[in-house]
Formats: sequence, structure tokens, C-alpha cells
Amino acid sequence: MIRKCLFPAAGYGTRFLPATKAMPKEMLPIVNKPLIQYGVEEALDAGITDMAIVTGRNKRAIEDHFDISYEIEAQIQGTDKEQYLQGIRRLMDNCTFSYTRQIEMKGLGHAILTGRRLIGDEPFAVVLADDLCINLDNDGVLKQMVQLYKQFRCSIVAIQEVPPEEISKYGVISGEMIRDDIYRVNSMVEKPSPEDAPSNLAIIGRYILTPDIFELIEETEPGKGGEIQITDALMKQAQRGCVLAYKFKGTRYDCGSGEGFMAATQFCYDNLYLKGLSF
Repeated sequence: MIRKCLFPAAGYGTRFLPATKAMPKEMLPIVNKPLIQYGVEEALDAGITDMAIVTGRNKRAIEDHFDISYEIEAQIQGTDKEQYLQGIRRLMDNCTFSYTRQIEMKGLGHAILTGRRLIGDEPFAVVLADDLCINLDNDGVLKQMVQLYKQFRCSIVAIQEVPPEEISKYGVISGEMIRDDIYRVNSMVEKPSPEDAPSNLAIIGRYILTPDIFELIEETEPGKGGEIQITDALMKQAQRGCVLAYKFKGTRYDCGSGEGFMAATQFCYDNLYLKGLSF
């Protein structure tokens, strides 16, 4: 039902300069895998096989990563190092990858609109690779959301509770509670001050979107800094129909920050790499 996943990956990654001066932030490694590979694995585990990636200048490493490297593979053929490529080969064997470029950085809404030709007229997932989501005890976050979409057939955003001092970093929702982990959204504010926030429920980098979102993004006026915010388009969608917010099961790490990146690295090293699960 959800066949395609869009990865907005054209951003500059300024929070990780100078490392991201010449390397895409999506290629920053968590132990032995780049962030975007974790995202693609999460999408595939949710039953999604078509990966649509919006890139930009200096992002060629992403395309090369999901491709054959004849020199490396010839060099390690027949050695125990071949095991290190098992994970990426699984993705290449089971997924298709398509790419387009975002010429100007005009916000997440604009990045999603740039991927329209790759998506077409069907519901799709969106993954922000620098939000690393892990659930060792149950289904991944995107799989949880795909199952929810099968029931409700509307746009869904993943949310989590955040402390007041972090509210201004996120889009924040308020809404009617349908069950203890699902809200019908009636308000959505992008990066409010703590005193103006409608709740402490912040949107993180996992979405299921219905295709009418593209027209709504086109109707959305640019906000601060000339950026088109996906929250503004989703608010229009909520007013016209239904947008759900889902308090997911699992742990999310903000790998665009140094603190989150280090915490994710330590967790994956302890719980995946040392157990041979991170190849």
C-alpha cells in the first residue's frame, strides 16, 4: 500500500561543520553504517521498496553508496571482510533508488515538493535520515506508521514528548486524543517559543503523507527565511480532512546534534555492532 519512501537529503548539515563541508550529513557513520542506510533499512523493513532521494550539490556519495563498488568488492572477495557488505547488498537487491536534485534550499516542504515526480499520485513515507529511530523490541517506527495508515488512510506524523527548553526546535501539535498514542491534529505550530507552544508533542522525522499534500505545499506561502514549512501544508490538510499524530514506540536520536550523534553511536555499538547485527 505504501510503496515509496522519500528522503530529503539536500541540506547543508551546518550543525556538523566542518565534517559536512564536503561530506553529506546523511553519510555520517553511526559505528559502521551511514545514517541514510539505517533509514533505508527501516523503510524496507516496513515493506517499502522504492526509495526516492532528494539530493543536492556535493551529495554524490549517497548515490555511490547504494551502488556496486567493483574495486572494493574485487579486493575483499573471498575474505572474511565480505560480511561487512551483507547489509548494503540486501538493500541493493531488494530496493530501487531514484534521485532528483533540490536546486535551492527552501525548507522541508519545498524538499518534499521537489520529490513529487519521483513519488507520483500515491501515498508515501518520508524519512529524515538524521533522526535515527530504533526499536529493538518491536516493529520499527515506519512499520508502525504503515500499519496505522492501513487503518486510517490519512496523513500521519510521528511525535514525541520533549522538554520545554527544546520546544523551539520542532513543529509542535495539539489535538484530540483518539487513543493513548494517537491524536487527531487540530493545531500545528512550527518552532514556537515554549510559552506559545500548544503542547509538548513535537514532530520528528517520520511521516506518512497522502498525495494531495503536494498541491497544499504549492499553495503554502514561504515563511521565515523564505522557507516553505511542511507543518503549514499539513495544517491545511488537517483543516480540510484528517491528519493524525502518532506517539511511536521506540527511541529516537537527533543525529544532527553532537549529543544525539554520540548517544546513537554508543547505543548502536553496544546493542547492534557488538552483537553482529550492524553489518
